[in-house]
Amino acid sequence: MTKRVPKTSIFLVLVLALLGFAGWCGYQWWIWASAPTVSTTGSPTNEQPINLRIPPGTSAQEIGKDLETLGLIRSALAWNLWARWLAVQDDKGGFQAGTYQLFKTQSMPEIAARIWSGDVAQQSFTIPEGWSIKQMAQYFEQQGFFPAREFLASTERVSLAEYPWLPATSPMTGFPRLEGYLFPDTYQIPVGATVSPDEIVKQMLDRFEEVALPIYQQHQGKTNLSLSQWVTLASLVEKEAVVPQERQRIAGVFDNRLKKRMPLASDPTVEYAFGIKQTPDRPLTFKQVETPHPYNTYVNPGLPPGPIASPGKASLEATLNPEATDYLYFVAQYDGTHVFSRTLKEHQAAQTAIHDQREAAKPTPQ
Repeated sequence: MTKRVPKTSIFLVLVLALLGFAGWCGYQWWIWASAPTVSTTGSPTNEQPINLRIPPGTSAQEIGKDLETLGLIRSALAWNLWARWLAVQDDKGGFQAGTYQLFKTQSMPEIAARIWSGDVAQQSFTIPEGWSIKQMAQYFEQQGFFPAREFLASTERVSLAEYPWLPATSPMTGFPRLEGYLFPDTYQIPVGATVSPDEIVKQMLDRFEEVALPIYQQHQGKTNLSLSQWVTLASLVEKEAVVPQERQRIAGVFDNRLKKRMPLASDPTVEYAFGIKQTPDRPLTFKQVETPHPYNTYVNPGLPPGPIASPGKASLEATLNPEATDYLYFVAQYDGTHVFSRTLKEHQAAQTAIHDQREAAKPTPQ
C-alpha cells in the first residue's frame, strides 16, 4: 500500500517553489530595471548627454521621477530601492545638488554614483598667456558670462587682506591694478552655474598664488627684482617671445639693457600705452614710439609702471633665469623668431635685411 505524502509537505514544496519563482522574477526585474535604457551593444551611437539640474533640497524620490521622465532610468521604484541601499551603506552621504551630464547608456547604479558623489558637469574657459585684463573682459562678455565693465570693476575691488602680496594701488590712473596677476590657464566651472566676475577673479588670483608665487619665493635672495618688477618684466618677455626656445634669450637681452640703463625699447609697451595694435604691414611709426608716456619703454629707461599682460609660467621662470648673453638688440622676422644683435650697427643691418625680404616677397602689381 502506497504511503500518502503529507499535505503539509506538499504545501511547503509549493511555497518554496513560489518563493523561488518570485525571487527569480524579482532578480530578472532588477536586471532589467538597473540596466541602461539604451543598449551599448551593436552599432556605435553618437549619443548626446542629457543635462539634469538638481536644486538643493531635492529628495531622492523626486530625482528618481525626473530621471525616469527623461528616459535615463527604467524605474523610479528601482531608483528608490537603490537610494535606500546607498543610505544604508553610507548614512552620512546623500545625493548632491548641481547640474549633471548623464547618458542613457549609463546604468542606474552608475548614474546614482555620479549624483551621490557630486560629480557635477563642468564647462571650461581658457585665458591665453599674454592677454591683458581688457582682452579678458571682452572675452567673458563675448562668451555670455557677464558684461565686460563688470569684470573690469571686479578687478579693482579685491581685498588686500585676502591677497596681501598684490599691489595696493593701480600703477597709474586708467590702468588695472591686477594687470599681470590674473593667471592665464584653463579653468573649470560647473555647467549651468551662475558665476560672478568676483568668483572668476578670485579663481584666477588663487591660481597665481598656487603656481606663480612659489616660483618667485624659491628665487628670493637670488634676484634683485621685486614681485611687481618680476611680473612686469615677465609680461614683456611674454609679449615679445613667440617660440619657447627664445624666452630666456629675450629675458637675457632685457636684463643686459636694464644693467646698462638702456631703454628696453619694447614695442608691446607702446601698443599697451596707446591701445593700438601693430601688424607686419602697419608697424609702429616713429611718432608713436617717440610719444611720451610712462609705459613707453622707448622714451623711458627701466621697466614700465606695471605689467602689460598676464605672463605664463614659462615666461615667469625665464625672467628669473635669463640667458647669459652679450646681445643687446633683437628684431622680429615675422615668422615667430627674432634676429639677435650685439651692436646697434648689427641691429640696423638686420632691420634693413628683414624689410628688404618682406618687400621682395610682395606680389608685383599687374
